[in-house]
Amino acid sequence: MGRSWKERVFIALLGIAAASGLTMLILILVKATDVFLPADTKFGIVFDAGSSHTSLFVYQWPANKEKDTGVVSQALTCQIEGPGIASYTSDPTQAGESLKSCLEEALALIPQTQHQETPTFLGATAGMRLLSRKNSSQARDILAAVSQTLSNSPVDFWGAKILAGQDEGAFGWITINYVLGMLLKYSSGQWILPEERTLVGALDLGGASTQISFVPQGPILDQSTQATFRLYGANYSIYTHSYLCFGRDQVLTRLLAQLAQVRLNSSVALVRHPCYHSGYQATLPLAPLHESPCVHTTDSLNLTQNLTVEGIGNPGECVAALRSLFNFSSCKDQEDCAFNGVYQPPVHGQFYAFSNFYYTFNFLNLTSRQPLHIVNDTVWKFCQKPWKLVEASYPGQERWLRDYCASGMYILVLLLEGYKFSEETWPSIQFQKQAGGVDIGWTLGYMLNLTGMIPAEALTQWRAQSYSIWMAGVVFAVLTLVAILGAAAVQLFWTQD
Repeated sequence: MGRSWKERVFIALLGIAAASGLTMLILILVKATDVFLPADTKFGIVFDAGSSHTSLFVYQWPANKEKDTGVVSQALTCQIEGPGIASYTSDPTQAGESLKSCLEEALALIPQTQHQETPTFLGATAGMRLLSRKNSSQARDILAAVSQTLSNSPVDFWGAKILAGQDEGAFGWITINYVLGMLLKYSSGQWILPEERTLVGALDLGGASTQISFVPQGPILDQSTQATFRLYGANYSIYTHSYLCFGRDQVLTRLLAQLAQVRLNSSVALVRHPCYHSGYQATLPLAPLHESPCVHTTDSLNLTQNLTVEGIGNPGECVAALRSLFNFSSCKDQEDCAFNGVYQPPVHGQFYAFSNFYYTFNFLNLTSRQPLHIVNDTVWKFCQKPWKLVEASYPGQERWLRDYCASGMYILVLLLEGYKFSEETWPSIQFQKQAGGVDIGWTLGYMLNLTGMIPAEALTQWRAQSYSIWMAGVVFAVLTLVAILGAAAVQLFWTQD
């Protein structure tokens, strides 16, 4: 005997409810997988080939990017043994070989399946800028050697180049503002762009150059000092300038060479150095001082001589000698001018000072935002300490110990008389090595800009698909409920019969 129509309807409704419920369950599982599985992580490698050493940084960011720029964090840093790559002029292949140990450490961190899609870049800064000025063919040979090493490695090598000073300054500005959360913040469950007034300036002091970058109050009148870029959907325009030959190491070399020029005799150049501690004495060859393009050599100099250096520990004479390395007269009576005739609007806002700014002031215990008079007094008193007392106070730091007085004085001259900070604006400077666990420098800023060039995952498409899945789930949930209620109604009528 065949089933009655009520029985057939009841079975059909139960089938619809079961199918609809199963479909809804599958959609929920798909959505849960989408939500709870971690997003794919992408990696990038940047080599910072500085004047005195090279560092490697590995950065990572989620495949689903925010506003067309990856939310980048630092995954690894590795210090490469040996000097900067500009030192390998006699054997350029060794510049490439020197990169391998840190590169292997980076590849061990990154999943092997992602090696070939990991963008890798080497940026050389002021040390190579100087070498390129002195001997362009040697600079090309070194870049070719490091390029060959990185091209033969299992990464997506984007190239090795000498960064322009303006790029170094601009990328440093991006880095510090990113790690401080000034370019993007997560608040109340969403990513937001902070107000522009919270942006901070960047002060970088390398071995061969120094950079200043900030957002001025008014318009930037000299377009050659302006950098513009787009990050996280917002446009930025900053003032930035790089001074080649005004990095820490080059200034110390220029200072010693200048003092030596006026102290020559027939056999020995005797220098009474005001920035070296009293009681310090050393003998060194004169010729290496004049290998740098930053040092002007006169034909009358006998570069085969040795140089005897005696410290006298005179802070006043030290400041005067350092001032002579600047051309302040070219900016006389000009408000928007720093030194050497370079345009600069008045400094504005908070500043972070890193690299050798930090290392010098950290040694002198001056990174706690002390007032200017205390900073000045501390540096002067340190310079007046006898060399024997300094040596005894800082065992194991002999390499740079003689230079901290000159470095501290130079920073004060550069910031106060060069960049035109004052007693009122001095408290706006913070001396920092890191922020948010990330090293401050140009490399992260470059990586942030670089990720803007990598094709983004289809985030908007993913959101549309996500919305569609939820809507379909709602439809099937309603259908399931209707089918169950319908089956219950048929069952009720069936029993009443």
